[in-house]
Amino acid sequence: MIGGLLCVSLLCLSSFAITEGCNRQLLQNVDFPGSDIKTFYSPDVEHCQLLCTQQPSCHFFTFHQANWTKDDRTFKCFLKSASSGQPNSQTPLQGVTSGFSLKSCNPSPQPCLSQVYENVDFVGADYTSFFTADHEDCQKACTQDPSCQFFTYVKQDPKQKNVRYKCFLKYSWNIPRTSSVEKKVGVVSGFSQTPTGNPSQTACQNKFLPNTDIPGSDFQTLKAASAEHCQALCSAHPQCTYFTFGSLDFKCHLKNNKHHLETKAKEGATSGMPARFCQFTNWLRTAYEGIDFPGSEIRFELKDNADQCQRLCSGDPTCQFYTYVKDNSPESAARRRCYLKGVITMPAPPKVVKVTNVVSGFSTRNCAATGPNRVSCV
Repeated sequence: MIGGLLCVSLLCLSSFAITEGCNRQLLQNVDFPGSDIKTFYSPDVEHCQLLCTQQPSCHFFTFHQANWTKDDRTFKCFLKSASSGQPNSQTPLQGVTSGFSLKSCNPSPQPCLSQVYENVDFVGADYTSFFTADHEDCQKACTQDPSCQFFTYVKQDPKQKNVRYKCFLKYSWNIPRTSSVEKKVGVVSGFSQTPTGNPSQTACQNKFLPNTDIPGSDFQTLKAASAEHCQALCSAHPQCTYFTFGSLDFKCHLKNNKHHLETKAKEGATSGMPARFCQFTNWLRTAYEGIDFPGSEIRFELKDNADQCQRLCSGDPTCQFYTYVKDNSPESAARRRCYLKGVITMPAPPKVVKVTNVVSGFSTRNCAATGPNRVSCV
């Protein structure tokens, strides 16, 4: 597994010095209508604000609280953006809370999500389950498992005899995924090379099946820049048993079948298994010529070459990957631009609902790092 491979750019609601433009105010029973760019589920407004802070283009948000009953938007977090950086209007609305991104607040890169939520279920994303005495033990199990990002525990419930005392460990992506990968003349793309992982661990060797497809058993398809990148994604996901990468469409097909593997010859396809006993480096170090990672822009700066762009990205804790536009690009206005890019990698449950006699929460592995100069999140 590669849970510790990347230094993920997560953001935290800590009591640090407020920088210019920082607005921590939460407006209860106030809606910022319109301007939606993305929608997530969140268990509370603080989690919603963290999502907005990490989303590159989010300026403000509106969260529909647990007491929202008018429609199915309960626990929904609406991320919003405007050219001015401010909402176009504010309207009173019971059961919602609105606020702003904390990008200007010098946020911590490692959030502690220690809060647990009574009578709240994080639906979906299960990869394993077992019995524990209480939700505290369930949260400890999640924290100790590098694949676990959040959990749901079912307490003693006479209506759910088959699952009571059961701890469900759940996964969400904690490594960057490019939203798209495309061929494009005059550009170079790559990933942040912030030193991470165990330096003494052996680097992974390419053990692929070239021009080979493994048909069926797909459970998720993502975009990847290479077979090595696809293998990294497969190795990170606890349900992935093997993968197939298509070099023509840059699709990474993650597959789950513990009992059967059948191969088929296919030109342009590369298949393989997750690497379990080595550290991934090649896909991070590669500069992908003629490849664009469109979208997810944080900002851009003018640089003389792709190496300078890569170093700029590696030195910025919010940058996870980049695209550099070379001097031979047909887009003359964009030449020498180094686009820094990032996506949300903090835990985000696929769905949040009210359910009696369950407790849900997040891994607290980041909470152990708190000290006298660091304030953990609530």
